[in-house]
Amino acid sequence: MNHLRFLHYLDEVARVGSIRQAAERLHVAPSAVNRRIQDLEDELGTPIFERLPRGMRLTAAGELFVGYIRNRAADLAQVRSKIEDLQGLRRGTVKIVVSQAVASVFLPKHIAHFRSLHPMVDFQVQVGGHRQALNALRTFETELALVFNLAPENDIQAMSEHEQQLCVMMHKDHPLAVKPGKIRLRDCAEYPLVLPSGEMAGRQLLNDYLVRRSLKLRPAIESNSFDFLRGYLYHEQALSFQIAIGVMTDGGQLVSREIEDSGFPKGKLVLASLRGRQLPVIVYAFAEYISQVFANGEPS
Repeated sequence: MNHLRFLHYLDEVARVGSIRQAAERLHVAPSAVNRRIQDLEDELGTPIFERLPRGMRLTAAGELFVGYIRNRAADLAQVRSKIEDLQGLRRGTVKIVVSQAVASVFLPKHIAHFRSLHPMVDFQVQVGGHRQALNALRTFETELALVFNLAPENDIQAMSEHEQQLCVMMHKDHPLAVKPGKIRLRDCAEYPLVLPSGEMAGRQLLNDYLVRRSLKLRPAIESNSFDFLRGYLYHEQALSFQIAIGVMTDGGQLVSREIEDSGFPKGKLVLASLRGRQLPVIVYAFAEYISQVFANGEPS
């Protein structure tokens, strides 16, 4: 199927916008990539790319042709998966984009368990936010997305959802850690806050609630890295916030508390795919597995 490999050359140039960068990722000579593009343009009778000083940009015809390539690649993966399933091999690759919150504990645990049942299955895992997840689904770079508070989109299908609450995190030596039960947000205002950046779903959940209240929480530090936020709690009597599934206690060094405030909203962890796309058998099996984990109420 060499012709499919040559079509992949074009797709890769479309993704990165450069023949040289595409050739590096494909481990081939730039001249080979350029030659295949020229061959396809001659065959189609129209330019596929605009040659710009800073790279390559798809023409309208190119957009149509790349869509054809990606759909064809997805269909081929589905056929291969069905053939392998008939043979009882249960092999394949699962591509998934996930929120940071599930990348440290939840997803590694369940990929490991799934691979114990299907050891010939490979995984490609990317960590990203809503925009990256949606783009990866729409460009066929991934088959599944597992992200927090994914907004409804006409072309995105929610395969399962699991309700999640936001928790307050702190070091075990923090004054609030010795108090049993839930914590009021007003109590949090008395301590330095290290908060997720504004574009992150957990922060948006917090902000949406505070807008409706007379309470202000001013962050001392903001970051888009949960590893940084968690690590900072070791060095100051600060507080941070994390959805329940992403809470890491670091062997008891950190603790989490639920939020007591009446009416504080919960979010949803959403497992999603591109609507209308036929998923390979093993990808669908993994999606069903994760959906069953949610149904059993494990992420708490």
